[in-house]
Amino acid sequence: MPTAELKSWLRQPDLMTFPYGAVLREYHCVGKHFVSRELIDLLAAARARLSTMSGPWPRLRTLVSFLDTVLDKPDDRYDYSSYLALPLLQLPGADDPVEQAPFARARCDRITTQIVADALAFELAKAEGRTGLLPRMRPPAGLIRKRYKHGVRVMRPGLARMSLDSDLTATDPADLTRQACSAVRADMSVTERQALELSMLPVYTAHDEYLFLRVLQAFETTFSLLATHLRGVITALPRGEVDQAIGFLNASEAALHESAPLFSVLATMQVESFRTFRQFTEGASAIQSQNYKLVESLCRRPDPDRIDSAAYESTPDVRLRVLVGQTTLDEVYCYVRETGELSESDHRRLGKAMSGFAGALTRWRRTHYRLAVRMLGEATGTGYTEGTPYLKAVRDIPVFRAVDERARTR
Repeated sequence: MPTAELKSWLRQPDLMTFPYGAVLREYHCVGKHFVSRELIDLLAAARARLSTMSGPWPRLRTLVSFLDTVLDKPDDRYDYSSYLALPLLQLPGADDPVEQAPFARARCDRITTQIVADALAFELAKAEGRTGLLPRMRPPAGLIRKRYKHGVRVMRPGLARMSLDSDLTATDPADLTRQACSAVRADMSVTERQALELSMLPVYTAHDEYLFLRVLQAFETTFSLLATHLRGVITALPRGEVDQAIGFLNASEAALHESAPLFSVLATMQVESFRTFRQFTEGASAIQSQNYKLVESLCRRPDPDRIDSAAYESTPDVRLRVLVGQTTLDEVYCYVRETGELSESDHRRLGKAMSGFAGALTRWRRTHYRLAVRMLGEATGTGYTEGTPYLKAVRDIPVFRAVDERARTR
């Protein structure tokens, strides 16, 4: 029992011996929403001990993040980030040195392929009777095969860049999925495996929530990459590094294209199952996505009514960045155009790259809206949002202003 193991650990706390496995088994058995008060109190006591403990910072950081994540509901801190356990995944952040932008693609490739491989490995384990995790509302075999197909499509570009695709030779979707999952698993470090295991904390015991969590984590990974690349563009352009800026924009457009099959994966989720576990996610909504809002606000300054709406009030850190004058790509593009520092050819190439990225992001929004309508109808969203009516209203918000204005004046 996790309570017995935690009581034992509290008598002699050590970063090396925290009973992660026992805690995870209980959370998986009943769902985060239904964990007992006794276990919650013991976890809170464990967290209180951390201030007196010493040890390797990575281990301490992991335990702090894990305890904060499992205690988000009783702490009344439950939101989109804690639901997805994003602190445990350590995605590229808004305050990372911009010099790391060229390396973000490789980092996000690893995270995305690991997340998606884990989702598919869960489906394989269920199909083969190797796990009893999340037993409710199991989908039919036909939907699972679609998950294999679309999931591998998501993984293939990253696997190719990581040189892990040479053994993907099977033609049967299940066999191909086994090969892809095996390649990813063999390449993972112990630290990566732990992060993956600790970041799966469903609120209920419905089968499809596993898929739902992993797909949303993968989308968050994509948007953290886009934000990193956009910061790279904003830094490169004033230096006259046009090729690098265009490279970042093209890579961002490609990342959105590569993430598109995630919508096909998500579309295999059973509507009834989604609506069942969704009732226990109140307080967590995609409107709270820091990474998405950061991408939007780095492209151009949001309109005043949007800054003062629930959209940005739900992401106060990003809203503050906007209010204190965060530099946007729109502004930098106008600056380099008006100062004459770039040739007309470079302006055209840059405008084309910006338009390509904007088109990809707009298509992403529209696909998101269509899928939300399928899953929710016109129902209210979680986290006290307006659900699909909100998505409908914002799906065609201009990504940039400067590029569109330039196109009209030609």
